[in-house]
Amino acid sequence: MTMPNSQLHSLDPVWDRIRSEARQAVIDEPVLGGFVHASVLHHDTIDAALAYRFAQKLASSEMNEQILREVAERAFGADATIVTAARADIVATFERDPACDRFLQPLMYFKGYQAIQASRVGHWLWGQGRKDLAYFVQMRVSEIYGVDIHPGARIGRGIMIDHAHSIVIGETAVVGDNVSMLHSVTLGGTGKEDDDRHPKIGDGVLIGAGAKVLGNITIGHCSRIAAGSVVLEDVPPKTTVAGVPARIVGEAGCAQPSIMMDQLVGIRAADD
Repeated sequence: MTMPNSQLHSLDPVWDRIRSEARQAVIDEPVLGGFVHASVLHHDTIDAALAYRFAQKLASSEMNEQILREVAERAFGADATIVTAARADIVATFERDPACDRFLQPLMYFKGYQAIQASRVGHWLWGQGRKDLAYFVQMRVSEIYGVDIHPGARIGRGIMIDHAHSIVIGETAVVGDNVSMLHSVTLGGTGKEDDDRHPKIGDGVLIGAGAKVLGNITIGHCSRIAAGSVVLEDVPPKTTVAGVPARIVGEAGCAQPSIMMDQLVGIRAADD
Protein backbone atom coordinates (compact mmCIF):
# COMPACT_ATOMS: atom_id res chain seq x y z
CA MET A 1 0.00 0.00 0.00
CA THR A 2 1.35 3.43 -0.96
CA MET A 3 1.88 5.77 1.97
CA PRO A 4 0.06 9.14 1.63
CA ASN A 5 2.24 12.19 1.05
CA SER A 6 1.19 13.64 4.40
CA GLN A 7 2.60 10.58 6.18
CA LEU A 8 5.79 10.69 4.14
CA HIS A 9 6.29 14.33 5.06
CA SER A 10 5.74 13.55 8.74
CA LEU A 11 8.55 10.95 8.51
CA ASP A 12 11.14 13.25 6.97
CA PRO A 13 14.18 13.27 9.30
CA VAL A 14 16.18 15.61 7.03
CA TRP A 15 13.43 18.23 7.09
CA ASP A 16 12.82 17.75 10.82
CA ARG A 17 16.50 18.41 11.50
CA ILE A 18 16.55 21.48 9.26
CA ARG A 19 13.57 22.96 11.10
CA SER A 20 15.16 22.24 14.49
CA GLU A 21 18.39 23.91 13.41
CA ALA A 22 16.42 26.85 11.99
CA ARG A 23 14.70 27.42 15.33
CA GLN A 24 18.07 27.43 17.06
CA ALA A 25 19.47 29.82 14.44
CA VAL A 26 16.73 32.33 15.24
CA ILE A 27 17.63 32.11 18.93
CA ASP A 28 21.34 32.51 18.20
CA GLU A 29 20.94 35.35 15.69
CA PRO A 30 17.56 37.11 16.08
CA VAL A 31 18.34 39.62 13.33
CA LEU A 32 18.01 36.72 10.85
CA GLY A 33 14.62 35.73 12.22
CA GLY A 34 12.60 37.04 9.27
CA PHE A 35 14.91 35.39 6.75
CA VAL A 36 14.91 32.04 8.54
CA HIS A 37 11.16 32.03 9.08
CA ALA A 38 10.45 32.91 5.44
CA SER A 39 12.90 30.34 4.11
CA VAL A 40 12.26 27.42 6.50
CA LEU A 41 9.91 27.76 9.43
CA HIS A 42 7.03 29.12 7.38
CA HIS A 43 6.93 25.89 5.33
CA ASP A 44 5.50 22.50 6.25
CA THR A 45 7.65 20.46 3.86
CA ILE A 46 11.10 20.55 2.34
CA ASP A 47 9.41 20.65 -1.08
CA ALA A 48 7.81 23.97 -0.24
CA ALA A 49 11.05 25.38 1.17
CA LEU A 50 12.99 24.37 -1.95
CA ALA A 51 10.38 25.95 -4.21
CA TYR A 52 10.49 29.15 -2.17
CA ARG A 53 14.29 29.32 -2.28
CA PHE A 54 14.33 28.58 -6.03
CA ALA A 55 11.91 31.42 -6.69
CA GLN A 56 13.53 33.90 -4.31
CA LYS A 57 16.97 33.50 -5.81
CA LEU A 58 16.07 33.28 -9.50
CA ALA A 59 13.31 35.91 -9.66
CA SER A 60 14.04 39.09 -11.56
CA SER A 61 12.27 41.87 -13.43
CA GLU A 62 12.00 39.39 -16.31
CA MET A 63 10.30 36.60 -14.34
CA ASN A 64 8.51 37.12 -11.06
CA GLU A 65 8.76 35.01 -7.93
CA GLN A 66 5.22 33.63 -8.05
CA ILE A 67 5.61 32.14 -11.52
CA LEU A 68 8.94 30.52 -10.65
CA ARG A 69 7.58 29.12 -7.41
CA GLU A 70 4.67 27.52 -9.27
CA VAL A 71 7.10 26.03 -11.81
CA ALA A 72 9.19 24.45 -9.04
CA GLU A 73 6.13 23.16 -7.20
CA ARG A 74 4.86 21.56 -10.41
CA ALA A 75 8.22 19.91 -10.99
CA PHE A 76 8.39 18.52 -7.46
CA GLY A 77 4.81 17.28 -7.66
CA ALA A 78 5.41 15.52 -10.97
CA ASP A 79 8.75 13.94 -10.08
CA ALA A 80 9.33 13.00 -6.44
CA THR A 81 12.91 11.95 -7.21
CA ILE A 82 13.92 15.64 -7.47
CA VAL A 83 13.26 16.26 -3.78
CA THR A 84 14.66 12.84 -2.82
CA ALA A 85 17.90 13.87 -4.54
CA ALA A 86 17.80 17.23 -2.73
CA ARG A 87 17.71 15.45 0.62
CA ALA A 88 20.60 13.19 -0.42
CA ASP A 89 22.61 16.26 -1.50
CA ILE A 90 22.14 17.86 1.91
CA VAL A 91 23.39 14.74 3.68
CA ALA A 92 26.31 14.45 1.25
CA THR A 93 27.34 18.06 1.86
CA PHE A 94 27.11 17.65 5.62
CA GLU A 95 29.19 14.47 5.55
CA ARG A 96 31.91 15.65 3.15
CA ASP A 97 32.32 19.41 3.59
CA PRO A 98 34.24 20.25 6.78
CA ALA A 99 32.74 23.75 6.66
CA CYS A 100 29.21 22.31 6.96
CA ASP A 101 28.13 21.43 10.50
CA ARG A 102 24.35 21.71 10.06
CA PHE A 103 21.80 20.45 7.53
CA LEU A 104 20.45 24.01 7.45
CA GLN A 105 23.53 25.49 5.78
CA PRO A 106 23.27 24.06 2.24
CA LEU A 107 19.62 25.07 1.91
CA MET A 108 20.23 28.60 3.17
CA TYR A 109 23.79 29.55 2.25
CA PHE A 110 25.67 27.14 -0.04
CA LYS A 111 25.47 28.13 -3.70
CA GLY A 112 26.69 24.76 -4.94
CA TYR A 113 23.75 23.01 -3.33
CA GLN A 114 21.24 25.64 -4.39
CA ALA A 115 22.52 25.67 -7.98
CA ILE A 116 22.12 21.90 -8.27
CA GLN A 117 18.55 22.00 -7.00
CA ALA A 118 17.61 24.79 -9.39
CA SER A 119 19.24 22.87 -12.24
CA ARG A 120 17.15 19.83 -11.39
CA VAL A 121 14.05 21.94 -12.04
CA GLY A 122 15.57 23.06 -15.34
CA HIS A 123 16.27 19.44 -16.28
CA TRP A 124 12.65 18.51 -15.55
CA LEU A 125 11.48 21.35 -17.81
CA TRP A 126 13.87 20.13 -20.51
CA GLY A 127 12.36 16.67 -20.31
CA GLN A 128 8.88 18.16 -20.66
CA GLY A 129 9.90 19.87 -23.88
CA ARG A 130 9.77 23.33 -22.28
CA LYS A 131 13.23 24.19 -23.52
CA ASP A 132 12.97 27.98 -23.50
CA LEU A 133 11.97 28.05 -19.83
CA ALA A 134 14.71 25.50 -19.09
CA TYR A 135 17.23 27.81 -20.77
CA PHE A 136 15.91 30.69 -18.69
CA VAL A 137 16.57 28.70 -15.52
CA GLN A 138 20.07 27.84 -16.76
CA MET A 139 20.75 31.51 -17.48
CA ARG A 140 19.60 32.66 -14.05
CA VAL A 141 21.53 29.92 -12.24
CA SER A 142 24.65 31.01 -14.10
CA GLU A 143 24.04 34.68 -13.32
CA ILE A 144 23.21 34.17 -9.63
CA TYR A 145 25.50 31.30 -8.63
CA GLY A 146 28.31 31.31 -11.21
CA VAL A 147 27.42 27.70 -12.07
CA ASP A 148 26.52 26.82 -15.68
CA ILE A 149 24.74 23.47 -15.96
CA HIS A 150 22.97 22.74 -19.23
CA PRO A 151 19.40 21.57 -18.54
CA GLY A 152 19.99 18.49 -20.68
CA ALA A 153 22.74 17.20 -18.38
CA ARG A 154 21.80 14.28 -16.14
CA ILE A 155 22.92 14.53 -12.52
CA GLY A 156 22.59 11.82 -9.88
CA ARG A 157 21.93 12.13 -6.17
CA GLY A 158 24.28 12.61 -3.24
CA ILE A 159 26.17 15.35 -5.11
CA MET A 160 28.50 17.76 -3.32
CA ILE A 161 30.04 20.74 -5.12
CA ASP A 162 32.36 22.59 -2.75
CA HIS A 163 32.56 26.38 -3.31
CA ALA A 164 31.05 25.73 -6.77
CA HIS A 165 32.38 28.86 -8.49
CA SER A 166 32.83 28.50 -12.27
CA ILE A 167 31.40 24.99 -12.59
CA VAL A 168 30.47 24.11 -16.20
CA ILE A 169 28.55 20.95 -17.13
CA GLY A 170 27.61 20.37 -20.78
CA GLU A 171 24.39 19.19 -22.37
CA THR A 172 25.15 15.48 -22.81
CA ALA A 173 27.17 15.07 -19.61
CA VAL A 174 26.11 12.45 -17.09
CA VAL A 175 27.12 12.67 -13.42
CA GLY A 176 26.55 9.54 -11.35
CA ASP A 177 25.54 9.20 -7.71
CA ASN A 178 27.71 10.28 -4.77
CA VAL A 179 30.05 12.44 -6.84
CA SER A 180 32.09 15.26 -5.27
CA MET A 181 33.68 18.09 -7.18
CA LEU A 182 35.33 21.37 -6.32
CA HIS A 183 35.28 24.80 -7.92
CA SER A 184 36.21 25.52 -11.53
CA VAL A 185 35.50 22.00 -12.78
CA THR A 186 34.49 21.69 -16.44
CA LEU A 187 32.68 18.71 -17.93
CA GLY A 188 32.87 19.90 -21.51
CA GLY A 189 33.16 18.97 -25.16
CA THR A 190 36.14 19.09 -27.47
CA GLY A 191 34.61 20.75 -30.51
CA LYS A 192 31.35 21.55 -32.29
CA GLU A 193 29.84 18.07 -32.44
CA ASP A 194 26.05 17.98 -32.22
CA ASP A 195 25.76 14.47 -30.83
CA ASP A 196 26.83 12.88 -27.54
CA ARG A 197 29.94 14.92 -26.76
CA HIS A 198 30.35 15.31 -23.00
CA PRO A 199 31.83 13.15 -20.21
CA LYS A 200 30.12 10.36 -18.32
CA ILE A 201 31.15 10.45 -14.65
CA GLY A 202 30.72 7.22 -12.70
CA ASP A 203 29.46 6.84 -9.14
CA GLY A 204 31.69 7.88 -6.25
CA VAL A 205 34.13 9.97 -8.31
CA LEU A 206 36.11 12.86 -6.80
CA ILE A 207 37.00 15.70 -9.20
CA GLY A 208 39.56 18.17 -7.88
CA ALA A 209 39.50 21.94 -8.24
CA GLY A 210 40.09 23.27 -11.73
CA ALA A 211 39.99 19.87 -13.43
CA LYS A 212 38.79 19.77 -17.03
CA VAL A 213 37.18 16.59 -18.33
CA LEU A 214 36.60 16.91 -22.05
CA GLY A 215 34.82 14.85 -24.66
CA ASN A 216 32.55 11.82 -24.67
CA ILE A 217 34.73 9.82 -22.31
CA THR A 218 33.96 7.65 -19.29
CA ILE A 219 35.36 8.24 -15.82
CA GLY A 220 35.14 4.92 -14.00
CA HIS A 221 33.42 4.65 -10.66
CA CYS A 222 35.31 5.56 -7.47
CA SER A 223 38.14 7.30 -9.34
CA ARG A 224 40.03 10.48 -8.46
CA ILE A 225 40.90 13.33 -10.80
CA ALA A 226 43.61 15.53 -9.34
CA ALA A 227 43.22 19.30 -9.20
CA GLY A 228 44.16 21.10 -12.39
CA SER A 229 44.17 17.99 -14.54
CA VAL A 230 42.98 17.88 -18.15
CA VAL A 231 41.36 14.52 -18.84
CA LEU A 232 40.95 13.56 -22.50
CA GLU A 233 40.70 9.76 -22.33
CA ASP A 234 38.68 7.17 -20.43
CA VAL A 235 39.68 6.61 -16.81
CA PRO A 236 39.42 3.06 -15.40
CA PRO A 237 37.49 2.53 -12.17
CA LYS A 238 39.26 3.04 -8.83
CA THR A 239 42.27 4.86 -10.24
CA THR A 240 43.84 8.29 -9.75
CA VAL A 241 44.76 10.46 -12.73
CA ALA A 242 46.76 13.69 -12.71
CA GLY A 243 48.49 16.05 -15.09
CA VAL A 244 48.07 17.83 -18.41
CA PRO A 245 47.11 15.71 -20.19
CA ALA A 246 46.06 13.46 -17.33
CA ARG A 247 47.60 10.03 -16.91
CA ILE A 248 47.12 7.25 -14.39
CA VAL A 249 49.35 7.79 -11.36
CA GLY A 250 48.04 5.04 -9.11
CA GLU A 251 45.01 3.56 -7.46
CA ALA A 252 42.26 5.71 -6.00
CA GLY A 253 43.64 5.14 -2.51
CA CYS A 254 40.32 4.33 -0.86
CA ALA A 255 37.04 2.61 -1.61
CA GLN A 256 35.01 5.84 -1.88
CA PRO A 257 37.11 8.86 -2.92
CA SER A 258 34.13 11.20 -3.17
CA ILE A 259 33.31 10.60 0.49
CA MET A 260 36.84 10.59 1.87
CA MET A 261 37.65 13.81 -0.06
CA ASP A 262 41.39 13.04 -0.03
CA GLN A 263 42.78 15.25 -2.80
CA LEU A 264 46.47 14.63 -2.19
CA VAL A 265 48.16 12.65 -4.94
CA GLY A 266 51.25 10.83 -3.68
CA ILE A 267 54.49 12.52 -4.76
CA ARG A 268 56.16 9.22 -5.64
CA ALA A 269 53.21 8.11 -7.75
CA ALA A 270 53.07 11.44 -9.58
CA ASP A 271 56.81 11.38 -10.30
CA ASP A 272 56.98 7.79 -11.54
